Amino acid sequence: MSQASGDCSSSPPQLNLLLERDPYLKLHEGEIKRRYAEFSKLLAGINEHEGGLDHFSRSYERFGMHVDRDGSVTCLEWCPAAEALYLKGEFNNWQLAEFQRLPFGKWQLTLPAKNAMPPIAHLSQVKLVVKTKSGEFVDRLSPWATYVKPPPTKDLGIAYNQHLWNPPIKERYQFQHARPRRPASLRIYECHVGIGTAEPRVGQYTEFARNVLPRVAKLGYNAIQLMAVMEHVYYASFGYQVTSFFAASSRYGTPEELKQLIDTAHGLGIYVLLDVVHSHASKNVLDGLNEFDGSDSCFFHGGSRGVHSLWDSRLFNYSSWEVLRFLLSNLRWYMEEYRFDGFRFDGVSSMLYHSHGIGQGFSGDYNEYFGLGTDTESLVYLMLACYMTHKFYPESTTIAEDVSGMPALCCPVEQGGTGFDYRLGMAIPDKWIELLKEHPDENWDMGNLVFTLTNRRWMEKTIAYAESHDQALVGDKTIAFWLMDKEMYTNMSVTSPPNLIIDRGIQLHKMIRLLTHSLGGEAYLNFMGNEFGHPEWLDFPRIGNNDSYHYARRQWHLVDDTMLRYRMLNDFDAAMNHLEARLGWLHADPAYVSCKHQDDKVVVHDRAGVVFAFNFHTSKSFTGYKVGVDVPGCYQIVLDTDRAEFGGHNRVDPSTKFFTLDEGYCGRRHSMLVYLPSRAALVFARCD
Repeated sequence: MSQASGDCSSSPPQLNLLLERDPYLKLHEGEIKRRYAEFSKLLAGINEHEGGLDHFSRSYERFGMHVDRDGSVTCLEWCPAAEALYLKGEFNNWQLAEFQRLPFGKWQLTLPAKNAMPPIAHLSQVKLVVKTKSGEFVDRLSPWATYVKPPPTKDLGIAYNQHLWNPPIKERYQFQHARPRRPASLRIYECHVGIGTAEPRVGQYTEFARNVLPRVAKLGYNAIQLMAVMEHVYYASFGYQVTSFFAASSRYGTPEELKQLIDTAHGLGIYVLLDVVHSHASKNVLDGLNEFDGSDSCFFHGGSRGVHSLWDSRLFNYSSWEVLRFLLSNLRWYMEEYRFDGFRFDGVSSMLYHSHGIGQGFSGDYNEYFGLGTDTESLVYLMLACYMTHKFYPESTTIAEDVSGMPALCCPVEQGGTGFDYRLGMAIPDKWIELLKEHPDENWDMGNLVFTLTNRRWMEKTIAYAESHDQALVGDKTIAFWLMDKEMYTNMSVTSPPNLIIDRGIQLHKMIRLLTHSLGGEAYLNFMGNEFGHPEWLDFPRIGNNDSYHYARRQWHLVDDTMLRYRMLNDFDAAMNHLEARLGWLHADPAYVSCKHQDDKVVVHDRAGVVFAFNFHTSKSFTGYKVGVDVPGCYQIVLDTDRAEFGGHNRVDPSTKFFTLDEGYCGRRHSMLVYLPSRAALVFARCD
């Protein structure tokens, strides 16, 4: 991008497109230009002083520990507050090998080969030792460590240890499949390897590749979002208290086995996203980044600015050159070494504001986004991260977990935006949970529901979801469990007598998903197991539950049992995804909502030439219900939540043809008369 030359007065080259898209931003044009100028200046500095962004973001090739071609081992670290730095390990009987001090807080050590062999063997344990300003010698792990694991027994402690990962060539995984192209319609299966097994233990990469990925493909999802891959000592943190950023979690297996998982996914045509945590880091000292050089800062802001008061974690100093090197290289590492296809950035709202969103609400007033409360350093880092990812991997995808609604977050950097491709529609699951917890069905506000599903920034893509891992965590419940609760334990058998609670739950579970899928965004996400109505909640082993794995697993046997109704929800989810793959409504223009009738509890909208009709009424079915249609012709039902195989009541003849009338209705040029059963949804597509 030639315009990013370092001129502080530089303006985004396509700013006019952004201002045409959102005229309200015209009032904040100066701030947009200032942010872009900071980005431009930073990029120019990287080009001038680091040999370009490519070289800078590949610093993992030089930093950390590396075995060279001649068998020697070189180590390079940034440890600015250290008085001295040493390496010890099994290779030298834990004696101290001293690093040489370099400029700018860097330290280097070279260990010559022994008989043309590396002096440190594969899987050998090593530690860094930092001599602090006070003269104390403290053990640390390299921030660039690529493989860390706990001691073999608890009597040896609980802090993780670094091991050199340098397997023989024949044991290194060789990728077989090319990366898939970025899907036009992203249908994401959010998943966690550790809970991917039905057994009460930690699941493995190999098991996930063998047992879960085929399910994902069969369900019609074309992407997975892998959570908790970056190493985290505390399993119950769900992967959000990262301790070793370059190490794929060893509790699930080896780095080579993770590569095999990703390659297997690519072979199935599945795009793989990494849930990346660059918003904060664990406070762990012995096996984390905290106090790495013996100081309060190093990778983080010093003092209170460097601590997240709610998460009890450390906050990165994004203005630090070496922190930028570390984080950008972290993204390149996962793209190059493991061949991920993109990232879901966690905690973006916390990064964007000095308040970290704590005690701060967002009304939508643009002054909330362009005032002194915005953390420009963090925002510019995100611009640089998105710019870099798309520059070197044009088919990549970046997703922001942002609840604040920051304008231009999902607009290209060249336009003055932050550069993300999608943001998560976080208000949607909150609305569904609110309705299920606080309002009886007959009091659901159709207008407010539709507003929540359609309230997104024009031409900024949103990922819609009814529930993710957040809604299933302990203290909350899955949607299925909110709907059916304890009845799921006794009445999900197909041989059970009719049960009003189960019937209501099954019908609404499908309708909630279909309405979210078709109206809520430009992509769709589902958390693993929720497609079939996984009961209960998620809770990882911890002291508070006696280290139980009971709720940290997926009960696949429920959906595999043909005598249980879970398979009906599963089959509907698959039918919905496969229909979208054929008709492509997610990557079409936003839906036109032609009807949101409060008394009838009916919502009708059309998108990509497809008509969606929902009747949420608890008991009233409608014969000859008039719905607006924009494109004339003959229509037929292509998806019916009331089909018996989906747990419905077969009240609609699937062979019925519906012919449009030359009578405009509800803002559409044509109309047709349909039968809408209660608590059911129908999808109509052209048949001529």
